[in-house]
Amino acid sequence: MKALLALSAAVLLGGCSSAPKPEATAAPVPKGVGSIVRLDPALDALIPKDAIIEKVGGGFQFTEGPLWRPDGHLWFSDVTGNVVRSITPDGQVQVLIDKAGGETNAPPGSFIGPNAMIADKDGYVLLCQHTNRRIVRLDKDMKQTVYLDKFEGKKFNSPNDLLYKSDGALYFTDPPYGLLKQDDDPAKELKFNGVFRYANGKLTAVIRDLTRPNGIAFSPDEKTLYISNSDEKHKVWMKYDVNPNGTVSNGKVFADVTAGTEPGLPDGMKVDSLGNLYGSGPGGLWVFSPDGKHLGTIKPGETPANCGWADDGKTLYITATTGVYRIHLAVAGEKPLYQ
Repeated sequence: MKALLALSAAVLLGGCSSAPKPEATAAPVPKGVGSIVRLDPALDALIPKDAIIEKVGGGFQFTEGPLWRPDGHLWFSDVTGNVVRSITPDGQVQVLIDKAGGETNAPPGSFIGPNAMIADKDGYVLLCQHTNRRIVRLDKDMKQTVYLDKFEGKKFNSPNDLLYKSDGALYFTDPPYGLLKQDDDPAKELKFNGVFRYANGKLTAVIRDLTRPNGIAFSPDEKTLYISNSDEKHKVWMKYDVNPNGTVSNGKVFADVTAGTEPGLPDGMKVDSLGNLYGSGPGGLWVFSPDGKHLGTIKPGETPANCGWADDGKTLYITATTGVYRIHLAVAGEKPLYQ
């Protein structure tokens, strides 16, 4: 009897020890949205064939101005919501600045909020404000200090997008979108919608003849300045030669999408380290080679307004209407002067 009990126990223990272990749960596979239109085989070297567009967050009003921060958060503006928020790669959202474009009683849907942002020295951030019609400097406690607000004694229209050149000069665009009646608004003080350069304490207008200067970018060698013109009647990306003294000349049309019928206008853009341009435009984010060939379009499902490099340098975040999206590319973006 004792031998039988011992044998039964051994069988039972052996069965327990050989029980199958639960399998590890696989990480969820990201779900893609939208589509990627491939018009040229050269796009495959920039956007892998298995790349997907991921939606990181949504439910906003008019997203703009994406800026990756060293702490792993993406800051972005809501132009009509008048808010600056942050979002984590897994979609956690936090309000950073309310009424970030300024105090206003403008009707809902007006472009009264904040717009583009860039990293500044010492971990600070420069922010374009539409209602206040100025560029402010945000310190680490979000305290605002006026950085630039006038040209030759006259208030800006509504600074829109900005970037630094490697020599420390700041370039920015100034269309009239923050003014309720735009060019016809009685509060408009400047007679033109310009592109400005600020260096060594001196502010100069380097472009005065565009109707709606908007997005702005340099080629990697900084010999070319790109400006998007977000005018329904003249939807173009322009290119200019950058002169040694920082002025620009020889403006030419880089790409013209005036005939396009999809919603959207040339808007915010970025350049990768190989000189390819990613520009918000009708129907999606247009990808151009350095010589202006349209290689394809990233279509997140909403109309993009801007984009920005993030994380490992090969991740491109896209602000598009009510959402924030991202796509992982095979090429790194051109690094900004400050992080």
